[in-house]
Amino acid sequence: MIEIARLHKLDNDSSLKAFADVVVEEAFVIKGVRVIEGKKGLFVAMPETQGKDGKWYSIVTILTDDLKKEFQDTVLAAYNA
Repeated sequence: MIEIARLHKLDNDSSLKAFADVVVEEAFVIKGVRVIEGKKGLFVAMPETQGKDGKWYSIVTILTDDLKKEFQDTVLAAYNA
């Protein structure tokens, strides 16, 4: 089960629209999930960290397509509510 612990919408003209903290299976929280407005609409981006080489690297990766879809659908539903 995926739940939104916190969602903070941003009121600006940036492509970054919101930050969320997401609880997965009542076992752990992923903080810093982002809702971004892309060329094809809204999508969910996982938290990232910047390496010493200046590149950005994902901190969390969802491995199955079903869980990715459920995760994105849950975050976007909370954003649109």
